[in-house]
Amino acid sequence: MNMAVVAPNGTPAPDAARPAPGRPEKLRLGDVLVQQRLISQEQLQQTLDLQRTTGKKVGRLLIETGIITEELLANGLARQLRIPFVNLKTFPFRAEVVKLLPESSARRFKALVLEDRGDMLLVALGDPLDLFAFDELTRILKRNIGIAATAESQLALAFDRLYRRTDEISGLARALEKDLGDAVDFGELTASVGIEGAPVVRLLQSLFEDAVQVGASDVHIEPQESSLQIRVRVDGVLQTQTQADKRIGGALAQRLKLMAGLDISEKRLPQDGRFSVRLKETTIDVRLSTLPATYGESAVMRLLIQGSGMRRLDTIGMPADMLKRFREVLGRSAGMVLVTGPTGSGKTTTLYAALMEINAAELKVITVEDPVEYRLPGLTQVQVNDKIELTFAKVLRSCLRQDPDVILVGEMRDAETAEIGLRAAITGHLVLSTLHTRDAISTPFRLLDMGVPAFMVATSLQGVIAQRLVRLNCAECAAPHTPTPQEQSWLTTMLATGETLTPKRGLGCSVCNGTGYAGRQGVYELLEMDADLAQAASQSDPANFMRAARERMKGHTMAYHALELVRQGRTSLAEALRIGFDVDDADAKD
Repeated sequence: MNMAVVAPNGTPAPDAARPAPGRPEKLRLGDVLVQQRLISQEQLQQTLDLQRTTGKKVGRLLIETGIITEELLANGLARQLRIPFVNLKTFPFRAEVVKLLPESSARRFKALVLEDRGDMLLVALGDPLDLFAFDELTRILKRNIGIAATAESQLALAFDRLYRRTDEISGLARALEKDLGDAVDFGELTASVGIEGAPVVRLLQSLFEDAVQVGASDVHIEPQESSLQIRVRVDGVLQTQTQADKRIGGALAQRLKLMAGLDISEKRLPQDGRFSVRLKETTIDVRLSTLPATYGESAVMRLLIQGSGMRRLDTIGMPADMLKRFREVLGRSAGMVLVTGPTGSGKTTTLYAALMEINAAELKVITVEDPVEYRLPGLTQVQVNDKIELTFAKVLRSCLRQDPDVILVGEMRDAETAEIGLRAAITGHLVLSTLHTRDAISTPFRLLDMGVPAFMVATSLQGVIAQRLVRLNCAECAAPHTPTPQEQSWLTTMLATGETLTPKRGLGCSVCNGTGYAGRQGVYELLEMDADLAQAASQSDPANFMRAARERMKGHTMAYHALELVRQGRTSLAEALRIGFDVDDADAKD
């Protein structure tokens, strides 16, 4: 859309070097909104009275009190000033245009450069009435500028999306490469006094800041034959952050080992450690894993932001009927409850949500983990340490002498741990744990394969939750999607005869960085052990057990939960199909 070059007051833009002479006085926001009939005179007066006691801006108070929304406010200002309103959620940004304005100035003046039209720059302002911001932006950009109105909350999100630290990270990587040269003692570099100022530390800090900014769960540092590849995992998918000179890989690995207290001289064996870093007001727990590879040590860091991962059971996306049944299982005083799924499927989140549900002053709750991921008040939490032979089994034996009511075991890794946990469940304790199986039905037989006696599985196992994570469609760009032949075939198998649905899929926009997805949610299935299932399990009769279990779970498997999200338009058929094939759903109609 073409637009005349205008200043915030609607007059033609002045010369870029100085403000226009004879500008009218700044408009009062309240008067503009009353004139536009977006608020009443009484509402304005109430807000002005509130402003005298709080000191907040009128616009912010109007939004906080629910009198007006940010979008309506920005639209009203746009009409009054005869400037465009821009929805930043769907605007097609160009990185080179946005970067014309430095990030510090963009955040300070709540401004984003939208378009370069040759004779002028179109700039979105959170407050189009801010004449000082207009003058300063004109001076900084050294160009004529036109103003567009937008919602302030959209600006804040856009800053985090658009001002990625890719250029900064690449620049620091190049600086580190120059510092290292061809022959440098990395040990001396990382252990020397004043290391905080070295490029390697600034590079790591930028990596962490960028990862937190985009919501990454993992950072991968991977030496290749001719370069060092740095990638981050966002919503379960890896994204390349930068490619750097492979020589800096050693320095990064050395520094990370020092931070995690690992042996920097050992490069031939895998090592695991953890450390915490503080970025501004955010504390991140980092789990580090190093692996000797062909071209150097590969390092993967799992990031956990303290205080951000705790969820309640009613917020994790479990279907209402399943949630009710799961709560009934958790309300029992004894027995074992298992949460199963592959690595990264959200098992720990579900377990801690369950703990928050049952944690009470009258209960003694002990957790045995590797590592302790979340910290909850009122719990006794123990971290295992294989180096000193503080294993799951050893800690679990000691836990039973601590008079617990509830025990959480991070993972059933071996037969000994599983058997101790089941014995604890038999003797009157509620035991929560995780296991790596593909679905709920196969879980009892996984325990049997580990060597646990069948009678213990039958008498102790109360319920199994199996889960996966699916990516959710971006709400801003989701649109009707025509199924591929493979997707249509799966739909035909899953849907009832005569049933149809219109699936959606994200097209890709600035909000989702072109992926079409924004965020993830769990899909679940719950298997409750009853007398018939327990008897089939105790007899080690897989065929009978599978038949009875499938009958009980008919229409309530993970594949059907994913299909329900497709019906709601929340996820794509491609994501649901991935879940369906992963668990090889046998509940589909013939």
